[in-house]
Amino acid sequence: MRLAHWAVNAPLRPLLLAVFTASFVLPAQAADLITITRDALDNNAELASARSEYLGVEAGRDVARGGLLPQINASGTVAHNEQYESQGSSRAGTGAGTGNVSAGDDRYNTVALTLEATQALYDEVTRRQVTKAERQIDQQVYLLAATEQQLLIDVASAYFDILRAYEVLEARFAQERAIGRQLEQAGEQFEVGLIAITEVEEARATFDQSRADRIAAESNLQVAFEALEQLTGQRYASIEALGDSMPIALPEPSNRDYWVEQAIERNPQVLAQQAGIEVSRSGVEIARAGRLPTLSAFGNYQYGDSDIDNTTGNDSSSQVGIRANLPVYTGGSTSASIRQGTYQLESSQYDFESQRRSSIQQVRSLYTQVSNDVETVEAREQAIVSNQSALEATRAGYEVGTRNIVDVLNAEQNLYNAIANYAEARYDYVVNLLSLRQQAGRLDVDAIEEVNAWLTGDEVNFTLPESGGNDRYESALNIGAPPQPGT
Repeated sequence: MRLAHWAVNAPLRPLLLAVFTASFVLPAQAADLITITRDALDNNAELASARSEYLGVEAGRDVARGGLLPQINASGTVAHNEQYESQGSSRAGTGAGTGNVSAGDDRYNTVALTLEATQALYDEVTRRQVTKAERQIDQQVYLLAATEQQLLIDVASAYFDILRAYEVLEARFAQERAIGRQLEQAGEQFEVGLIAITEVEEARATFDQSRADRIAAESNLQVAFEALEQLTGQRYASIEALGDSMPIALPEPSNRDYWVEQAIERNPQVLAQQAGIEVSRSGVEIARAGRLPTLSAFGNYQYGDSDIDNTTGNDSSSQVGIRANLPVYTGGSTSASIRQGTYQLESSQYDFESQRRSSIQQVRSLYTQVSNDVETVEAREQAIVSNQSALEATRAGYEVGTRNIVDVLNAEQNLYNAIANYAEARYDYVVNLLSLRQQAGRLDVDAIEEVNAWLTGDEVNFTLPESGGNDRYESALNIGAPPQPGT
């Protein structure tokens, strides 16, 4: 199904067909990579959190800007008042030594209302806080882009990890089935005295190892299922397989320096750290602005009324003016804030340089890996042909008595390992190529669609194959009863 493009000899083709051809009923339509990617963009919790964080940072700019716009405040009170007085007085010539209590009201109600409007005329601290908020938005844009690109590579990696695990599991099942038959045949030959018990035990040990390999492959496949579900919040019945005609070529353009330049100019993590320098610089500017005066215009209106002494009418007043404030001494907090902001600025500069170096190193490494993957895929493909030839030669040696059953088992294992390694190499190439695009800041939905075009429409079902009694996993070698040694 996946290896029909191999230019291999005729004896190998039945092997590949037996190992990789699916023959069970699958759902009507499998999900492809672009469909799953869009599901992840819509449903991924981490990306949704990043989007909400961006909106929150964006709202912070409006919060800071509000300090430069008109402010209107109103306050009022309604109160019941009671006075308690005891004052004595004596008047000469009256002959009376008793005191007189004031005749005024000792219980009365008051109403007061104040309305004030202010407008900042000069407030450098608030203005620079607005600037910092805008720079934080710029940084958050890059962080959101980095989160989206990370999700794209995570989805693609999880998708191809499933296909990788599935193909490896197919090979391991075929290997276990073939060696199991070899063990059974060895036992029959031992019973009739054709081989020694040591060869049976060697076959049993090889079978046990192949079974362990198959169990590990099953576990890897199940883990891959869960990884994809965690990213999208959905479980898919089947996905499309990677086509045999997938191009295996160097990245375009095939110039490592070009990809390094792209990483410096477009990598969202690098750009976010660069924007972080400007955010920290704004923090220093805000701290320094704390030494500057502020100037604002204000106007207020005050209204008051009370029923004391049964009076009628009310008192009101208004005021318009300009208010200035100059911080003379703040206990050293302004100077400390400037030092703190300066250290944070230095830290952000070092963070930027660290991220820049890291991105350059990763791009260089990934470019080298992709270049090596191109040669590795070709070498792994040739290894299958070589191992097939080695197996045939080993079987021929067994027929004439120069090789034993252990040699045949080892050759058979080597062939299935070569098949599994070829699958690993193909998926390593795809994932490393997408990772290179990510580090260069060139991974987007369009890039995923390009890779999606490499899928064939063949479906890979997520149901694990049965471990026994399935013709689909019959030995590709189609070995019958081994010939007797020396015959």
